[in-house]
Amino acid sequence: MNLSGVSAIVTGGASGLGLATAGELVAAGARVTVFDWRQDGEAAARDVGAAFALVDVRHPVTIEAGLTQVASAHEPARVVVNCAGIGGGGIRTAGKKGPHPFEMFQSIFDVHVMGTFNVSRLAAAAMLSLAPLAGGERGLIIHTSSVVAQDGPVGMVAYAAAKGAIEAMTLPMARDLGPVGIRVCTVVPGNFATPLAVAMAPEHLARLAAMAPFPKRLGEPVEFARLVRHLAENQMMNGAVVRIDGGIRMAITQ
Repeated sequence: MNLSGVSAIVTGGASGLGLATAGELVAAGARVTVFDWRQDGEAAARDVGAAFALVDVRHPVTIEAGLTQVASAHEPARVVVNCAGIGGGGIRTAGKKGPHPFEMFQSIFDVHVMGTFNVSRLAAAAMLSLAPLAGGERGLIIHTSSVVAQDGPVGMVAYAAAKGAIEAMTLPMARDLGPVGIRVCTVVPGNFATPLAVAMAPEHLARLAAMAPFPKRLGEPVEFARLVRHLAENQMMNGAVVRIDGGIRMAITQ
């Protein structure tokens, strides 16, 4: 897909991987709207040349309002990148402190799984009103998973399950939407220098960086964003779950 002039949405786009992705899509010529639940995200979106919509991906009503805002300003989005997420880990299924808190598990699922699905289903429905581009393509939806889903470190059961569910919906969603020209892919990042990561203790960050065969560092958000751009521009990428991790395989414990 040629991104010049294309309407695009990045959820969780006010920081980290999402903000870098919004900036990369703007640089490619896309008209980007950042969806984020934080009102102060508007300044960050503006800094990279994107518009802003106050959206909480847990609530379909706010998603619908955001999609209406995008369609009114440009046209229904042809590209949707689901980056919205929250952290959560360090808690075993059961241990000395008792069972894993159910509320925490549910909260992580609400944001990652239900949020990704709600944005995707509503955005895909809006894409159906768009005329196909070259090769019959109408749009693209990209999800964000994590190597935690595939490598399963101790204490990450909720986060791994949520990200695993996102990966599992990739191929059936691509098959659902392929007949109308909408592609679906998932990016699986390793350890990246997001605000959530850099808040960790320096010694912990050093251990994470040392796990990768090469390069032995945290990934830069722009490297994630460039992969997103490639997926958008390469029409043969569909139904794919793609790791970007420096070859890392997470240890049992982090």
